[in-house]
Amino acid sequence: MLNEARQAPAAIARALTADRETLAALGQALRADPPNAVLTVARGSSDHAAHFMAYLVMARLGRLVTSLPMSLVTLYSSRLQCEGLLSLAFSQSGQSPDLVAPQRFFRAGGARTVAVVNDAASPLAEAAQWVLPLHAGAETSVAATKSYIAQLVAGARFVAQWQGDAALHGALEALPEALERAAWLDWSPMSEALAGADRLFVIGRGLSLAVAMEAALKFKEVCGIQAEAFSGAEVKHGPMALIDEGYPLLVFAPRGPAQAGLLALADEMRQRGARVLVAAPAGTPGAELPLAVTANEDLDAIAAIQSFYPAVEALARARGLDPDAPRHLSKVTRTH
Repeated sequence: MLNEARQAPAAIARALTADRETLAALGQALRADPPNAVLTVARGSSDHAAHFMAYLVMARLGRLVTSLPMSLVTLYSSRLQCEGLLSLAFSQSGQSPDLVAPQRFFRAGGARTVAVVNDAASPLAEAAQWVLPLHAGAETSVAATKSYIAQLVAGARFVAQWQGDAALHGALEALPEALERAAWLDWSPMSEALAGADRLFVIGRGLSLAVAMEAALKFKEVCGIQAEAFSGAEVKHGPMALIDEGYPLLVFAPRGPAQAGLLALADEMRQRGARVLVAAPAGTPGAELPLAVTANEDLDAIAAIQSFYPAVEALARARGLDPDAPRHLSKVTRTH
């Protein structure tokens, strides 16, 4: 897991040189004939990456994006309208039947379909009209790391092309250097604070919510901690009742419109007695976990998860667990 997490910057550098013509053609097609509706099809870490892309689409392009409950197609045989639809499926293996079936259904119904997938020869890739390979290379760790980062980048590249945003393109080209810095930042306070934790809230908002969701999954997968991810706005609607003396929280507070509110929430939770870990750029008041900044603040969350992965791997080992062999899990998950 650690080795693969630290391979991510090189994998992203490779990916950024590939598929430029495909992405440009897809972006041009969407500008010329915008979809009436956009949805994502994904599970697990891939769903978190899809959430990041969806937020970028909504924030930058003003188009609502829906996450598909796959059972509408696979179990309930719903007669969903496909005309004018754009469906983007995110997966590492591209093997799960409940991802493949909706893409086949939508494509047969006339929708435009895209597969963001590490295995370009997978059933999911074959089911899609457009394929955006991740180029992450072989990933043997059960816990996805570099493939998740590659999905975040693929989603950002897709949005940059659809929007025709040269500034975002340029920031993406500089991203591997920022990720390399991020991969080696000192997050040791996280292991010290959470070595004995059995529950945890992970907080983000806006673009950082997708990485908070991913971090919570990794705490469960490799550390055996019951972690839940919440928006910094949502946590006050009930979940805050659980927070008492010593309750641990990890707050992702990269640059951007949501940062001030997240830092204020962190201060409020400290006053309640919570053990709050804030991940924010160096020099941010109260930040124990440094975040690398990128050439565009919309990409800062990608650098944040790059720093998190080595830290959660170290936390698992500090708790006496093997992060490369999590209990009850396998690399490829097939659901129907």
